[in-house]
Amino acid sequence: MVERTKYNFDMKKVAVIGAGPSGIAAIKNFIDQGFNVTAFERCSGVGGNWRYNDPSGHSSVFETTHIISSKYTSYYEDFPLPDDAADYPSHLELLQYFQGYANHFDLNKNIKFNAEVISCKQDQEHKWIIQWKDLITEKITNEVFDALVVCNGHHHEPRLPSYPGEFTGDYLHSHQYKKASPFADKKVLVIGGGNSACDVAVETARITEKTAISWRRGYYLVPKFMFGLTPDIFALRSRWLPRFLRLFFMKSMLELFQGKNESIGLPKVTNHILATHPTVNSDLYNAVRHGKVKPKCDVEKFDGKTVYFKDGSHEEFDAVIACTGYKIKHSFFDKNFINFEDGPVNLLHKMLPADIKNLYFIGLFQPLGCIWPGAELQSKLAAQHLKGKWKPKGLLKDLIQQELDNPDVKQVKTARHTITVDDFLFRDRLRKELSKVS
Repeated sequence: MVERTKYNFDMKKVAVIGAGPSGIAAIKNFIDQGFNVTAFERCSGVGGNWRYNDPSGHSSVFETTHIISSKYTSYYEDFPLPDDAADYPSHLELLQYFQGYANHFDLNKNIKFNAEVISCKQDQEHKWIIQWKDLITEKITNEVFDALVVCNGHHHEPRLPSYPGEFTGDYLHSHQYKKASPFADKKVLVIGGGNSACDVAVETARITEKTAISWRRGYYLVPKFMFGLTPDIFALRSRWLPRFLRLFFMKSMLELFQGKNESIGLPKVTNHILATHPTVNSDLYNAVRHGKVKPKCDVEKFDGKTVYFKDGSHEEFDAVIACTGYKIKHSFFDKNFINFEDGPVNLLHKMLPADIKNLYFIGLFQPLGCIWPGAELQSKLAAQHLKGKWKPKGLLKDLIQQELDNPDVKQVKTARHTITVDDFLFRDRLRKELSKVS
């Protein structure tokens, strides 16, 4: 049975979907501007993707996950990481950090946990009718809000590759992978060249009979320390150089440090260093050179437990782990209303749509760095926009098109690379807009 609550309020009511790193920043900053905020989170606490053991199964982190950007660039301005944080905090350390943020700003009272948003519809007055389900009692409720802030992330709808044939062994996406132990003494193929793929290959290789990794293109592997610095700090200190020199310098440094991919059997990189999302991993080169991980090219087809590759080779595997990214999906919206799955993300500052009022997206971007500092700045700007203190200078549709036509970096055209921003440039743009708040 659907129960509808009465709509009465003394201040604008704001609904926030998600209480992960982006969601808690939104909750805090909209409260700061005097809004009546209610957040809906299907997990049992804050942290979203970083809640490794949450019963909802939402999290995609696994047992040994550490952040790939360093603590020096990966914190909220309003709530810095503790001084004794690791250079690369683990998922456990980060969850404590997000819980600390929520406790410090007393946000939990504004969050409905174990609450799944089913649908979001806008009425003719541009108010939002939010239908949500209590996952404990299974009660369904409708509530009306003045504005909606979507912070549910983009790591919850797995994107699986499509190959001819059928694999009859264990076939899973990295979202389902939690630890290496189930793959002990098995033959495992990992598909993908991103951060999850390389981590999974290294982890499983320690206990499997055989681990191979399949890449369809070459990827640069960035070590976690260069000249004693984390790569984000190394990159930050070299930003005074023109971009073409920086890219050449970064490529040269990587090859000087590690050698070339093709020297050890990995596919040659044919694009510039930022054309794909950076893979920050110091271990895969070692695993390949020690014979623990076997490089393979792209998959041609499956036939039972046999995998055929495009170089004409074939091998038998017990399990295939596809680390092939996620779809941008918002199942609570009608697809004819909002659908970013197959097309460009038409949002100003990856946040503000042109033709839908009182709607904001926070954290719907993939930075060359850490996501929550940018999400925090988005939240501040969005709250100021709803408050009427900040307005974009120009027509939204024109500003959005200008942003789409001038990306921070030119990347390969794949579904994975539709929301990339340069972390530091993106933050600078948001700070510039915040400086215009009246």
